[in-house]
Amino acid sequence: MSTNHLSKETETRLIDFFTNSINPKDMAKTIRQINYILSLQVMKDFETMPGKNNIEYNFYCMNRLAEALDPYLEDQ
Repeated sequence: MSTNHLSKETETRLIDFFTNSINPKDMAKTIRQINYILSLQVMKDFETMPGKNNIEYNFYCMNRLAEALDPYLEDQ
């Protein structure tokens, strides 16, 4: 697994976007809903798909993003 580092300018723009443009809780909720729906559909349509590991990794990354925006599991 490779780690990509963002430039300072990119970090600043992302922080600005997530703090001034959207509500983090709403964005996290939307990411979780879309991630769930897309993953279910892909798994249903392509049960024996060769790139399944890539889809699982993407699902994991999107959930990590949602957790970064709103730590849902931490509050339970």
